[in-house]
Amino acid sequence: MAAVVTATAATVVPVGTAGAAPRHQDGLSPDILAIMDKPAYEHAQWGLLEIDDTTGEVIHSQYPNQFFIPGSTAKLVSVSGTWHALGGEHRFTTPVQAVGSRSGSVLDGTLALVAQGDLTMGGRTKPDGSVDFTPIDHTYANDLPGATLTPENPLAGLDGIAGQVRASGITEVHGDVAVDPRLFAPDAGLDPTPTPLIINDNLIDLLTTATTPGQPAQLSWRPQVAPYQVESTVQTVAAGGTTSIDVSASPDGTHITLSGTIAADAQPTLRVSQVQDPNAFGRTALIEALARAGVTVTAPPTGPNPVGLLPDSYDGTQRVAAYVSPVYAEYARLILKVSHNLGANLGICLMAVTTGSHQCEDGFAVLRDFLIQAGIDPTKVQLLDGRGGNPVDRVTPDVENEILHYWQGTPEATRFREALPILGVDGSLAFACAGCPTCPGKGKVWAKPGTVAGFDAVNQRLAIGAETLGGYLDAGHGRLHTFYLAVNGASTQDINTFFDVVNDLNRIAGLLQEQAEARS
Repeated sequence: MAAVVTATAATVVPVGTAGAAPRHQDGLSPDILAIMDKPAYEHAQWGLLEIDDTTGEVIHSQYPNQFFIPGSTAKLVSVSGTWHALGGEHRFTTPVQAVGSRSGSVLDGTLALVAQGDLTMGGRTKPDGSVDFTPIDHTYANDLPGATLTPENPLAGLDGIAGQVRASGITEVHGDVAVDPRLFAPDAGLDPTPTPLIINDNLIDLLTTATTPGQPAQLSWRPQVAPYQVESTVQTVAAGGTTSIDVSASPDGTHITLSGTIAADAQPTLRVSQVQDPNAFGRTALIEALARAGVTVTAPPTGPNPVGLLPDSYDGTQRVAAYVSPVYAEYARLILKVSHNLGANLGICLMAVTTGSHQCEDGFAVLRDFLIQAGIDPTKVQLLDGRGGNPVDRVTPDVENEILHYWQGTPEATRFREALPILGVDGSLAFACAGCPTCPGKGKVWAKPGTVAGFDAVNQRLAIGAETLGGYLDAGHGRLHTFYLAVNGASTQDINTFFDVVNDLNRIAGLLQEQAEARS
């Protein structure tokens, strides 16, 4: 279907070198050039670098050493650094320590949950130990249509901990429960802000289901933890009507209100509200889980987290429970598959912790060291977060290819590649082939997409600062090509035509894959 790329345009460089690849585009097929020449890209800049990972042959190269706004393809950098620092098999062990004295089944003192930066605390863990996800994650529910929930209980980890406390023989706590958040200090410069204890991504899920036109819509929400309260004035309107649901919350986040309308033929519509105090929320959730397990606590279940009750150290205290997470590679897979912003930013803090620091900003030095150890010039990366959402974030196509190539030389090569979204199959590329029965590259492109977009008030249009895609192409016969594709400065009429830009990059990647396979 696609034209074959001519081999005469390719040059060869040593595999893994950081040298500049030459710029040439005469090898690009007419169908790819036709996409790049669309009116949406009249004032935009394209970047592209595709390399045969086995031979180092440069297949395509446009501005390989120029900085581009990466969007979420910055996660290829940050997740790689975190994965390297922690190890793919790393598990987070979140202990609960009994601080005080025991008398039979009674603890006089405090149960302290010592937060360890576990991204999901069991809230997405499937029976086989893998971490669940949906194509459009609930963390994007207020921004993108079609977000859905995984079926797992977001309080599963706390329920497991509570059961262990009861199994340890404790049935009463004459005292309090506290969350120890001292692993690292939350960095407000990282948005969303990582916290040492994270339950349900620090969100309340709010699912609205249509009923009969003219009647109130049905609401369900989770996790239901005191003192959070939710009320809805959303009305069901006739089929084909407008679905528009707004969420507001009190300053402390505990009183949430939904308003608006949902069409009678609309799918259940998800929205989320932020948990403002994750430590207080987690403390209450644990006290409630303990009650369900048959352990009573004399302290009031709601209120501030009593950090003043925490000891300087836990020497001499008894561990009465611990939640052990899935391996970090599963968390990396979640972050990359759905572009999980909180998880990517959390990685910066976790890298800092590996050095003994409690300051998230120290994680960037660990990331830089990783790049240097991998033989990659760190000056080709500019980052001030892990997610790719800060205005200063920049990468070159060259550095993204080098990171992708680095993984191919490790025992984790297959696991890293399969952690990326697969074109037309899963993650944030699951719908890439929707409505395209002959979708090029389906199932044969593993790649992380990225987006930076906002409203252009001057022209009343949508400005796309960046749409990017980086990963691997199946070149046939067991060979892979690494590639990074970026366009900065596109412009579209609205959110619907924005998805045309997304599809353009997906199609280019698919065509590159077909052409790579045809060349081999």
